[in-house]
Amino acid sequence: MKLAKLVKPFRVENGRHFRLKQVDPADTCGLSLDRDDAAELLQEGVERLAEFQERLYAERRWALLVIFQAMDAAGKDSAIKHVMSGVNPQGCRVYSFRRPSEEELDHDYMWRCMARLPERGHIGIFNRSYYEETLAVRVHREILANEHLPAQLAGPKIWQQRFDDIRGAERYLAHNGIVICKFFLHVSKAEQRKRFIARLDEPDKQWKFEPADLTARQNWDSYMHAYEETIRHTATPEAPWHVVPADNKWFTRLAVVAALIQRLKSLDLQYPQPSPLLRRKLKSARAALEAEKR
Repeated sequence: MKLAKLVKPFRVENGRHFRLKQVDPADTCGLSLDRDDAAELLQEGVERLAEFQERLYAERRWALLVIFQAMDAAGKDSAIKHVMSGVNPQGCRVYSFRRPSEEELDHDYMWRCMARLPERGHIGIFNRSYYEETLAVRVHREILANEHLPAQLAGPKIWQQRFDDIRGAERYLAHNGIVICKFFLHVSKAEQRKRFIARLDEPDKQWKFEPADLTARQNWDSYMHAYEETIRHTATPEAPWHVVPADNKWFTRLAVVAALIQRLKSLDLQYPQPSPLLRRKLKSARAALEAEKR
């Protein structure tokens, strides 16, 4: 089975007609794999991803920015852990953006994320991102009051303005060789409940649970509306969204690794070729090494 088949059904490049109800959180594209088969297929994808990362690092012209957004317990952390398990840590960094600090609140809302963009040849992973400003901040308007914005800039047009700003920022990044791959891990409310209970029942997972998680759950419909609006207004060919079903973690991981492979494959990454001068130097170096006494 080719992993590429798992990309197109969930890729959104033009969100004008997108509706979240179009994606079933339990969808597996007709696949029914046991744990061993799913693990084997994921390992193949991880190895392929590692090959592309090595070329990305060697060529040093492009960068890959991967953004994960999701409701709590959708599997962002585990997806990052499993999908990126084979890449070279030297060329990959993961940043988790939680509640902003006072210093961050004194800057524009994209400041803390833009300061951590990946350099050429690297993969940068954002576990949550500037998109929280059109998601959590939109649902919990009291957060906006802490951002020290002038009152006239915090009116009803602010969400459309932020969508415009984000599209512009991502277009700018794309024009500078930063390839953007965005994931919304779409978990159902019923599956989230099961995972929350599992966390509470297992002592080694209780640290993952926070009372605030229930607050977000109580505003489920508002969050779903915010996600749908965000995807509709910020899905572009330069920075597409992948709305990935997340009720089955094995499938989520396969879909994520498939999308990353496709994105990197499209860049036609090549190992740098030595110049004629360097070729001569390499030839001389080889001759010198071969002439050494053993």
